[in-house]
Amino acid sequence: MNLPNKLTVLRVILVVPFVVCMLAPGLGESGMYAAVALFVVASLTDFLDGKIARKYGLVTNFGKFMDPLADKLLVAAALICLTANGRLAAWISILIISREFIISGFRLVASDNGVVIAAGYWGKFKTTFQMVMIVMLIFDFDNGTYQVCADLVTYLALALTVISLVDYIVKNKEVLKEQK
Repeated sequence: MNLPNKLTVLRVILVVPFVVCMLAPGLGESGMYAAVALFVVASLTDFLDGKIARKYGLVTNFGKFMDPLADKLLVAAALICLTANGRLAAWISILIISREFIISGFRLVASDNGVVIAAGYWGKFKTTFQMVMIVMLIFDFDNGTYQVCADLVTYLALALTVISLVDYIVKNKEVLKEQK
């Protein structure tokens, strides 16, 4: 197993201690800081695995399958934990996770037709804002200015989620046409 794939597997493994730090009762601030550290490390593996794989020609079928799945597991786990902790409205989590299911379905149909769909710029912006949003919401500092900034980043991440979905569908609508 090459380094990018090991980083992807590490990201999946980090989901478990991340969720424990988010949901285990009695961890207090220590749990919050540990959760942020785990989330940031996992997010960095997302950045590094793709960069290393492309730079050194280490792209594999395992990586093509597992990398987006690992990203979705990490983000979905974070959103669900934040909703369970009362820091994120359920409808926002549902909308963001639904977008991920729709894109995964799109990619599945595309791959059945022999088409590989690369991530676009809107999707990269969306991912960046979602990760910043998640870190800000985990911290949940009791400061009015901080809360306004966290709300702003949350709504920007939500807008980018919708924009990236629409962009993705518009650019790849041919995938949904019946093949003869």
